[in-house]
Amino acid sequence: MNLSQRAASMEASATLAMTAKAKALKREGKPVISFSAGEPDFDSPLCAQEAAFEAIRTGQTHYTPTPGIPEIREAIAGYYFERFGLKYEPAQIVVGCGAKPLLYCALGCLINPGDEVIIPVPAWVSYVEQLKLFDGKEILIDTSKTGYVPDIKQIEAAITPKTKAIMLNTPNNPTGAVYSEETLKSIAKLALAHNFVIFYDEIYERMVYGNAKHYNIVQLCPEVKDLTILFNGVSKAYAMTGWRIGYALGEKKFMGVVSDFQGHITSNASSVSQWASVAAIKKAEPDIVKMVQAFEKRRELIMKLLGEMPYIKVLKPEGAFYAWFDISQTLGKKWNGHVITDDTTFCNLLLEQKFVAGVMGSAFMTPGFVRLSYASSDEDIIEGTKRLKEFLTEIA
Repeated sequence: MNLSQRAASMEASATLAMTAKAKALKREGKPVISFSAGEPDFDSPLCAQEAAFEAIRTGQTHYTPTPGIPEIREAIAGYYFERFGLKYEPAQIVVGCGAKPLLYCALGCLINPGDEVIIPVPAWVSYVEQLKLFDGKEILIDTSKTGYVPDIKQIEAAITPKTKAIMLNTPNNPTGAVYSEETLKSIAKLALAHNFVIFYDEIYERMVYGNAKHYNIVQLCPEVKDLTILFNGVSKAYAMTGWRIGYALGEKKFMGVVSDFQGHITSNASSVSQWASVAAIKKAEPDIVKMVQAFEKRRELIMKLLGEMPYIKVLKPEGAFYAWFDISQTLGKKWNGHVITDDTTFCNLLLEQKFVAGVMGSAFMTPGFVRLSYASSDEDIIEGTKRLKEFLTEIA
């Protein structure tokens, strides 16, 4: 069977691949500690669990309207008004099987072959791969020298007549960077001046620490509302990754087309998961507060431990739940006779020899780095970083 050119050129999700490899080793009885998946280790809120059982008991187990049941779209609209002061009608909201397929649908409704999309990197692994599936062209903006926040002059220089959109993710995966009010306002002005769309991924918007503050770009610049598609979901904030509920908000006519596109792919998101998410959005604020407080303490713990290690350089994240560090000083050196040629070799050796799973920076379009998720217990963070330190001290 011959693969299509599209499939042949596609890269697998590195985060999912490393997570699968770690799980396979664990099934073999190896003492694996995985920092690879972007997944809170908390249980889903009790109110969401109870709402799911109630949905099953009352027969809410059938097809739903493609963009989501009215109750969840109303809950999302209420959340955005309460949190950001933004008014979205339920008809401007589409609920899907996670934010990832909604991003895919939105790209499918916007991108023609050859269209360019500006993407600040490091960036989430699926942005570029999804864009390629529609024969779009990624224009990568390196942020490693600007604190992982995109430089406005670089963005402006990258704009061409083919520029169709920009993808923004704040708080950022993998770096934990949180974009400033000034940066977002400047990008919004560029979008208005050059008439390109903003894909605004704020899935980690509840996870900010210290003095950092998350800003919604439409809240800052209402004029850009019809050019912006917001992406969010219940996976991170409510520890509901397995329920597979994401949502997108945008201009009414465009979101109607996104809903139609989704109708040919997944039909609708799980009915039971939608009812669980309604309960979470309306009732689980205390669960969010508790989880974010725990993540902030874990951030302090992992930063302290990483700061004691040789070879690596790490910048303290302001949001999300990832530690992103530079391993370039290890490249070309050896661990037990194995040459560390790149970040992939580094991560594979770390997993196979020390049973610690991280994700290589090249998956995020930035080679020479590693991402660790600290959405893990204190015990796992302490033991996992202990093994990482052992690995680093054995490099020569």
